[in-house]
This record gives sequence, C-alpha cells and structure tokens, in this order.
Amino acid sequence: MPFISAKTDFGFKKIFGSPQSKDILISFLNAMLYDAQPTIEDLEIIDPYAAPSVTGLKDTYLDVKAKITGNKTVIIEMQVINVEAFTKRVVYNAAKTYATQLRPREGYSKLNPLIALTITDFTLFENTEKFLTHFVFKELEENFEYYNREIELVFVELPKFNKELEQVENIIQSWIYFIKNAPLFDEIPEKFASIPEIQTAFSIASRTNLTLKELEELEKREMFFEDQRGAIIKSRQEGIIEGETALILRQIARRTGEISPEIQTRIQQLSLEQLDDLGEILLDFTSQEDLIAWLESVSA
Repeated sequence: MPFISAKTDFGFKKIFGSPQSKDILISFLNAMLYDAQPTIEDLEIIDPYAAPSVTGLKDTYLDVKAKITGNKTVIIEMQVINVEAFTKRVVYNAAKTYATQLRPREGYSKLNPLIALTITDFTLFENTEKFLTHFVFKELEENFEYYNREIELVFVELPKFNKELEQVENIIQSWIYFIKNAPLFDEIPEKFASIPEIQTAFSIASRTNLTLKELEELEKREMFFEDQRGAIIKSRQEGIIEGETALILRQIARRTGEISPEIQTRIQQLSLEQLDDLGEILLDFTSQEDLIAWLESVSA
C-alpha cells in the first residue's frame, strides 16, 4: 500500500486540506505553531483557490488555508524547489492574505491576525540548525513585540530533520517525520499507532484511496517537480562548466599565448571531468603544441 508524498502541492492539500482532514490539521497546527499544546480547538478549512482577487495584486495560490481558534487565519505552503525571490513571496502571500480580509468601507478593526506556515524541502536559514523557526515583529534594540502579533511567519525546513523512526520522540517530530518519509513505507509504522490523526493521515495518503483522475494529477505533479529539479541541476552544472572553461582559457593564454578559435571551441566542448584534468595538467604545458597533443589524446 504505497503512500503519496506530502512534499508536493497536490499531496499536501490532499492530506491536510481534504474535508476529512479537520482533526489532522488541528493536530498538525497545534504541533507546529503551539509546541503541541491544544491551543487550537476548532478550525474551518477554506478552499485556498477561492481567495478574493484584488486589482494590482497577482494571483497567488496556497496549499491549505484555515480559520482557527482566536479568529486567526493560517495559510500553509509546501515548497519543494528553492526558486528566485522565494522569501519575498512568503511575505507577499502573508501581506496579501492579511490585507484582503477587509471588504470595501470596512475599518481596520476588522482585521484578524494571520500566521503563514511555510514548509520547505530545502535549507532556508543557514545560520541555525533548528528545523522549526518562528518569526514575529519585534523592536530592534529592546526586543519587545509589536501589538497583537498581527502577522507571524513560521518555517519548517525538512532537510534539517534527520531523525530515524526509532529516534522520533514527540508529536512535533512525528508530523515532520510523516511529511518527509511517508512514501518510504508500505504500511503505517507501529510507532504511530497511538496517534490517531497521523494514522488517518496515512490512510488519506494511501494511493489506493485516490481516484484515477487524482492519480493522473499526482503523476503529472511528480513529473513536473522532477523536471524542475533536473533543470536546476543542469543549469548549475552548465554554470560550473562555463566558469571553469573561462578560467582555464585565461590560464592557457597566459602560459602559451593567444589561443585560436578552433582550440577554444574544442576546450569548450570538454566535459566537467575533462576540464578538471586539464586544469591540473596545464601547468606542465610549455607550448600550444602540448595543449593540442593533450586534446588529441582525450578525443582519441
């Protein structure tokens, strides 16, 4: 009984935003936002695609949106790939959702606090080993908080959580472990037998509970993310090759004089491994004949 991954927009919304997910989401949010205390007693899951449109604001889609105890709104986003300006997008989503609570001619007193919970499958904050971080507005020097915690930003960085199943100690770690590792299991681990919300989450995550249309959508999303990852890796490799090629061309020019366009082209066609080899051996070259002989040897 393979399980779907919660680390995609489709999988996360299926598990945490479905009509039967209310108790699951309460447990998860109490763990992530309130140190596993039963602060949230009830909530209403809202379709994130039904957010009001505002002139001048581009469309932004969230994975899950909910109204929780205390008249607070929580928006949750699962992000697999670290895209450009992602940290700005987090703030934009929070500010947009906070501002669009007001209808025309309503006063600011109608605004309710907002929490933006962002889960990333990449490291976001290099300056801390914590996998769960919580930000509020504070005075810079004296460190006291702004009124009422109107907007809070909470982040979960999955790569920083490296516990094995037998090392999981509490409900917070259990939820992070589930999100990160659910697809690795064929059945629900016994360790989670005492946590009914996680048991239900595993049941919803079972591929056997998906319709044919949902399976097709899931496969499309998984293929999309794999393509995106591949494109990023390829782009980085190409950038590394381009930079190393330019460096080697400058070093060769200093040692042997100006390089002909033909030789430049042959060097630009080398693989990254071949460029590394050339970078080590070029210190032994005394003329361009040495370079040409080496190029002939690697193309033979």
